[in-house]
Amino acid sequence: MKELPIRSLPGIPVLVAAVAASLAAAWLFFTGVNGAAHGGGALPIVASALLVVVVLLLVTGLYSIQPNQAAVLSLFGKYVGTVKEAGLRWNNPFYSKRKISQRVRNFESGKLKVNDLDGSPIEIAAVIVWQVVDASEAVFNVDDYESFVHIQSEAALRAMASSYPYDQHDEGQTALRSHPQEISDHLQVQIAERLGTAGVEVIEARISHLAYAPEIAQVMLQRQQANAVIAARTRIVAGAVGMVEMALAELQKNQVVQLDEERKAQMVSNLLVVLCGERGMQPVLNAGSLY
Repeated sequence: MKELPIRSLPGIPVLVAAVAASLAAAWLFFTGVNGAAHGGGALPIVASALLVVVVLLLVTGLYSIQPNQAAVLSLFGKYVGTVKEAGLRWNNPFYSKRKISQRVRNFESGKLKVNDLDGSPIEIAAVIVWQVVDASEAVFNVDDYESFVHIQSEAALRAMASSYPYDQHDEGQTALRSHPQEISDHLQVQIAERLGTAGVEVIEARISHLAYAPEIAQVMLQRQQANAVIAARTRIVAGAVGMVEMALAELQKNQVVQLDEERKAQMVSNLLVVLCGERGMQPVLNAGSLY
């Protein structure tokens, strides 16, 4: 059901008319009572009663709308239209009116415990920023649109978390921890697809909490530390090999010293030990013959 704008009358003139009709009804009533006491007709009293009915119709049709709020009008269960003009408004007094806030709202999901793509239990939470853009769909398509937003957002968060690994295993692989922007964009798209039927627009979705479940957190921390050590060692070795190649090339190019294959191997071994060692190496001077 798509939103249908409907015109409404300004409420201030209607309120003024209701006050004037009330005063006129009171005057006619007392005039009729005095006239009846002196043998007059009951016409003023009848007119007063009719004015009271008019006043009731005018007053019951009044309602106020705040900025960024919409009133969904229906007549005997049939959708009539939506009013968004802020202020005091008037419509048919037989219309039922339900007001829907169209302000930007946000909520943070609780910490959900799910399994990632690798089957590892993780804890994840997200902040969702949303807004009602179609008040009629929010009223008629779902029973409770606020509860619908919360439940569907958590369901989308669970589905998204299960489709990615926590950590990146291969180059170019999208992971929960290493690609926050891509994950947030995917989460926003999934939530928007679920909430579109309720007339809700998802403005932003961000991961607010991400961690391994407590029962495996220590083991995974050790795994991360081991991976970090391996990555660091790999980079150190690659850099050391490059430096050794450069040193040998410069020695040969400038003809500083002539080294046979055995001496080159010894030099490479010594340089790699110095460059790859965790602690500073202590030099040992050979005072005798090289051979």
